[in-house]
Amino acid sequence: MKFIDEYRDPALAEKLVKRIERLSTRHVRLMEFCGGHTVAIMRNGIRQLLPPTVEMLSGPGCPVCVTANSDIDKAIALSRLPDVIITTFGDMMKVPGSYSSLQKARAEGADIRIVYSTQDALQISRENPGKSVIFVGIGFETTSPTVAASVLQAKSENIRNFYVLCLLKLCPPVMKALLNLGEIKLDGIVCPGHVSAVIGTHPYQFIPRDYGVGCVVSGFEPLDILLSVAMLVEQIESSKPQVEIAYRRGVKPEGNLKALEMMDKAFEVAGADWRGIGIIPASGLKLRKEYEHFDAEKAFTLKLERVKEAKGCICGAILRGVKTPMDCKLFRKVCFPEHPVGPCMVSSEGACAAYYAYGAD
Repeated sequence: MKFIDEYRDPALAEKLVKRIERLSTRHVRLMEFCGGHTVAIMRNGIRQLLPPTVEMLSGPGCPVCVTANSDIDKAIALSRLPDVIITTFGDMMKVPGSYSSLQKARAEGADIRIVYSTQDALQISRENPGKSVIFVGIGFETTSPTVAASVLQAKSENIRNFYVLCLLKLCPPVMKALLNLGEIKLDGIVCPGHVSAVIGTHPYQFIPRDYGVGCVVSGFEPLDILLSVAMLVEQIESSKPQVEIAYRRGVKPEGNLKALEMMDKAFEVAGADWRGIGIIPASGLKLRKEYEHFDAEKAFTLKLERVKEAKGCICGAILRGVKTPMDCKLFRKVCFPEHPVGPCMVSSEGACAAYYAYGAD
């Protein structure tokens, strides 16, 4: 398959592994920020291929996983209001909140529909003028432009029954938060490919400048990831941390200017609640004042119960890279994809789901 098989070539992979072995002279910790990278690493056995000097840690780059229980509780509370249709991506359905999930709420009679895009949610709004249609807007900078586009379109068409529960988050601020926490010493970061296709590489420049940590933007094929690791190891060994791109077929330094323009038009930066970390200033998005009538939290009055976390679940620590799924007493004993205790087992990009599906080292 053109432009796929080339990035899965075993001979080239072997050369990259040998290059990493040749370059690496000391133990380093690299964090793959993106959940998509964690899945690719596990599926392709990349941790086992790397020399013992290179340790890979999973980060908080799974938007479903980092959505706080309080925000899931809001979506469930909205679903129980009269004449409301909740629209959401499928991987949100089984995520447990404090007391329930969207899947359970639907089983109890709530009108909750899985959509594949914000355009699907808009169409449901057009088809149900007597209902309030709420899109649960989770995601990073990758999905934020599509949510912005739906809001802009709803305004241009004067659609009055479309709303967004805006739970969108930004990646560079949480990277800064992790580095500031100092729980683990990171020597390099494998930056998310799809997020970087939107924002470019300029927002990461503070990482080598202020923290002396190198960054490489990676694609999602085995050779992409191995090349990124090799570039990071070379930076570390030469003591020259910088921001580089190993995914030039998808990412430009300036990012996607049209997508950024739409995001800036619809949203402004706000604080956001991250599972396992808490509220990080300027790490989320909220609708600008001229679009706030689309904001579900402003349009509806919610009565929420006390937020409760699942007993024994260490998803928050896993997202910070402090623990791995193998450290969790619930993993493969009580917590399974069919009956997840925490969100890291729900999403296909969650670390627990990846470890469960592809084994653990």
